[in-house]
Amino acid sequence: MFQSWQNLLFLHWAVPAGDLESRLPRGLRLDTFEDQAWLGIVPFFMRDVRPRRFPAVPGISNFLELNVRTYIYDESGIPGVWFFSLDANRRLACALGRTMFHLPYHRARMSSTTGDWIGYTALRHGEAEPADYRYRGIGSDHAADPGSLEFFLLERYVLYAHDPAENRLWRGRVHHEPYRFYDAEVERFSTAPLDWDHLPPVSGLPDHACIVPRVDVGIFGLDKVDTMPGREPSI
Repeated sequence: MFQSWQNLLFLHWAVPAGDLESRLPRGLRLDTFEDQAWLGIVPFFMRDVRPRRFPAVPGISNFLELNVRTYIYDESGIPGVWFFSLDANRRLACALGRTMFHLPYHRARMSSTTGDWIGYTALRHGEAEPADYRYRGIGSDHAADPGSLEFFLLERYVLYAHDPAENRLWRGRVHHEPYRFYDAEVERFSTAPLDWDHLPPVSGLPDHACIVPRVDVGIFGLDKVDTMPGREPSI
């Protein structure tokens, strides 16, 4: 598939690894930076979502998405992203994400505004507390230096998913140019998506925040991941 990810706000908190380890399925381990696990909230705009060599479809190819994520590696040492949840305001996007990619998509009411500041709100169906964001990029854009925290958080080209029906772990690959990101000025933010996912709370301002205006992405199919016998997932 082809997708364009736009106006991405990356908010990250350093958290104890023990707060997240039990939420991972068998075969995955938390990846840490300077002995800290990282929990991220990422609201952004999905644009021009379509199969390769096919045109975008009005009303289907553009929607909003908000992810809650952490960073992991599998038993072969391949680093990637683990999604605790993905909220979107398109029923079809949620259905396809769950059936084709085994990802925990949820329907949400979402809205956005653009301009000098980006406004973004989301409320998952069945929840009472909305998430509200207002942000913009400042300064000049730059790429992440290898070995930096930004490189650890942003330069990930593998996602992992779990199919509970078959207790099967899957690996998917994405391709895009390295992120060009800006420092973020964040006027409003919310940690409500962590509550929606029943994750441990975080306090205070994010430990890291940045904005990526746009990246065009190729999405590849999933591959099964072989895992060693061990504990069952707690998700």
